Amino acid sequence: MVNLKEDERLDYLLAENLRIIQSPSVFAFSLDAVLLARFVYVPIQKGNLLDLCSGNGVIPLFLSARTKGQITGVEIQERLYDMAVRSIAYNGLENRLQMVHGDIKEMAKRLGYGKFDVITCNPPYFTTPKAGEINPNEHLAIARHEILCTLEDAIKASSDLVRQGGKVAFVHRPGRLIDLITLMRKYRLEPKRIQFVYPKIGKEANTLLVEAIKDGSPDLKILPPIIVYDENDEYTQEIRAILYGE
Repeated sequence: MVNLKEDERLDYLLAENLRIIQSPSVFAFSLDAVLLARFVYVPIQKGNLLDLCSGNGVIPLFLSARTKGQITGVEIQERLYDMAVRSIAYNGLENRLQMVHGDIKEMAKRLGYGKFDVITCNPPYFTTPKAGEINPNEHLAIARHEILCTLEDAIKASSDLVRQGGKVAFVHRPGRLIDLITLMRKYRLEPKRIQFVYPKIGKEANTLLVEAIKDGSPDLKILPPIIVYDENDEYTQEIRAILYGE
């Protein structure tokens, strides 16, 4: 049994045969999180993994199907943190997954510098707008805008927490590509793999995946593109395989 609150629901993570607590008014994961969890390198048998800006714990749950390592998620919003903790318990993964409630800027002091082999982050995408333009829903505003965490905060925290030679992967918008590369290099993270995601063939990319190595040597690879929808506005086979295991 799981204790659902207010408008929460229990959804399937279909390809992984897991369940996750979601709420349309608080937080529900998007395809971006799914793509990041599949894009990042993970050690299969062991390792110490960390997910920053975890929301309801979707990326740690997805990663749990790809690795036997220990996975920690960090979330600053107490309600989202609570949703993640309950989802982990529902799936019986407390022995490998844990959540930490707090600010990512404080995590190196709390969890230790250079302690993690792999770090993922799906940060707020948008700079904070003027007061009148901020979403009145506090949970959604914090998740979408750089109110409590900027891109630089997330990259610096990742660099502090990952070991030398460890990997850091971000999902973001293509418009922030230069910012991502500039800030990664500022904090000793060398971009090694980039992949663009396109809603359809002939459209501009709307999602960007970047993986970097701490103190790595320059050698960037641009991976083949991911196309989300086909000409009939149905998921492509690649996306169906990711979402449903087909």
